[in-house]
Amino acid sequence: MDVELNGETLLYPIAGDPIAQVKSPGLLTGILVERGKNALVVPAHVHPDDYATFVATMKTLPNVDGLIATVPHKQATLGYCDHPTERAAFAGSVNVMHKRADGTWQGDNTDGQGYLNGVADCGFDIAGKRALLVGVGGAGAAIAYEILARGAAYLAIHDVDSARRDATIARLEDRFPGKVGVGSADPTGYDFVGNATPVGMREGDPLPIDAHKYESHQFVADSITKPTITPQLEIAQSKGCAIMPGLGMFNAQAELLVDVMTGNS
Repeated sequence: MDVELNGETLLYPIAGDPIAQVKSPGLLTGILVERGKNALVVPAHVHPDDYATFVATMKTLPNVDGLIATVPHKQATLGYCDHPTERAAFAGSVNVMHKRADGTWQGDNTDGQGYLNGVADCGFDIAGKRALLVGVGGAGAAIAYEILARGAAYLAIHDVDSARRDATIARLEDRFPGKVGVGSADPTGYDFVGNATPVGMREGDPLPIDAHKYESHQFVADSITKPTITPQLEIAQSKGCAIMPGLGMFNAQAELLVDVMTGNS
């Protein structure tokens, strides 16, 4: 079934800065069409300074039924979400919202579920494992929570923003005492290594992790969808590691995103 494009088409913008790297509009539109909806997911390149105006404008448009937020807008979106889930509030970010009948936004953060579902689809079980996660921004905080919620033995967190790192560790310590602490870019001694930063998206970016220290027994995951194989994943593969590219995360959470943005969650 093809997309109907007419005056009754519902719009679901996905906002980011940059936005050219996202592969989700076609995938999500396909899911909407399969569910029998006359709807379209459209990319929106929105600079941070304009984001508040953008969200307010989307709220006034009756044919905008939901909104997806990507880098760097996820944390800001929590502030514009009238009804965030407990999971989103813990993560401090929202990546998808649905507009209720009363015009208010209902939102969630599906990043953690998508990341770990994607890892599981690749055959790796995080339960009982030692994990290192780099980056606890909008997606990373949700991923960190999910790693521990699924039974990891220990999670080390590394972030160049030490205040953000320490705040995330403190919140996780309340929920998972004795299982979380400060990490570094050195992956030595971990079973699982995850990148939840945008570092590696642009040509010439430094490595977010000291990937040359990877060992073949480790599982390495990334959240970046373009390039499909980031430089650090390329090194991981050369070391014999099993990997999950960012597209694995997104494919795993696509149905979740559609559920939330259409109000069916």
